[in-house]
Amino acid sequence: MSFGNLNIIDPLSRALAKEGYTTPTPIQTLSIPHLLKGKDLMGIAQTGTGKTAAFVLPILQRMSEQHKIPIPGVPRVLVLAPTRELAAQIDQSFATYGQFLRFRHTVIFGGVCQGQQVKILSRGVDILVATPGRLLDLMNQGYVKLKGVEFFVLDEIDRMLDMGFIRDVRKIVSALPLNRQSLFFSATMSPQTSEFAGKLLTDPVLVEAAPQASTLECIEQRVFFVDQNNKHPLLLGLLRQKDLKRVLVFTRTKHRADKVALMLNKNRINSDAIHGNKSQGQRTKAMNNFKSGRLQVLVATDIAARGIDIDNITHVINFDLPNEPESYVHRIGRTGRMGADGNAYSFCAADERNFLRSIERLTRTKIKVAEHQYHSEQAKNAVGAAAEPIIPSRSKVSPRGSRQRSLYESCPRKTYSARIAC
Repeated sequence: MSFGNLNIIDPLSRALAKEGYTTPTPIQTLSIPHLLKGKDLMGIAQTGTGKTAAFVLPILQRMSEQHKIPIPGVPRVLVLAPTRELAAQIDQSFATYGQFLRFRHTVIFGGVCQGQQVKILSRGVDILVATPGRLLDLMNQGYVKLKGVEFFVLDEIDRMLDMGFIRDVRKIVSALPLNRQSLFFSATMSPQTSEFAGKLLTDPVLVEAAPQASTLECIEQRVFFVDQNNKHPLLLGLLRQKDLKRVLVFTRTKHRADKVALMLNKNRINSDAIHGNKSQGQRTKAMNNFKSGRLQVLVATDIAARGIDIDNITHVINFDLPNEPESYVHRIGRTGRMGADGNAYSFCAADERNFLRSIERLTRTKIKVAEHQYHSEQAKNAVGAAAEPIIPSRSKVSPRGSRQRSLYESCPRKTYSARIAC
């Protein structure tokens, strides 16, 4: 099948051809025909499957059927994303696929001064991509009104709910007109996601590009059983191999991300870290350096990595295994994108052994064990209490909020609040 079979209009077809896209992905093939008919849709698709184009293309095509002059602060399209990086990627997709159409678009998110964003909104935009916190701020100040929204997209709804945005999203939805087309996309369909979508979608079509929580077949997965104190030398040894050219490393906490990046730079491996404590300027600079090849390694936490859509990531390394098995699927999906080969390496210490078991149950995959000089039989065979992370007891928690910091990636209370407001 080609994009021509999907009845894509000429300006969009030219943009696709210019970018080298000729064949739609499964999620695009399943979604676009329904969306062109104006149907509400719930799409289940993993990262790296062409999900963004699956909604950007039909929205642009339907908008082109009726040209309207943009009204200041009143967009026709609203796309909500959980993180700044993902919002920026979506906005870029509208620019790429809409390059031969004359629609105005912009992205708004926290972490930067709102002045320039307000200035662009005041000129009028057709398409607004936003994170929930900043959008609510500008709505409350009167800079954005949602009365003219014809197309509403909620991307990565599962992560949106995980990050605690459900109240903000409900407030935003309450300001939308009832007569609209709504599109929700998620990597998994949990009961919470299903319930939330059921209340906001009207007679939706459900499309699923692949079985839930399945990992891409083109990703070679390996697990390295290793003691915690040997993770640093194991990582160094791997990164010195020639085939690890562009590597995304995941850690569970912000502090650990900084520590790993510092260690790598001390050993002459160009690296940087992105997480919620970094400013937007720092995160953008790190992403650009990683894309351009100036950095071999980008170290990230799960939340900061949302929206990383970079071609040719050769390896994803889970320095720490995630405590949510669904996050494993999101992480390794950053490599092996659009049918390319990829590699996913996971370090598993004894206190992460149960995390690995949960991942293998969810993905229905027995991950192959890698042989290496730091192999730990203790980690491989850990069971019971030895296979679980050590959680500080309440008696050792200080009254000033140490427990809160451990739960939220060891960040100060004020930093966590700022992240939620992004």
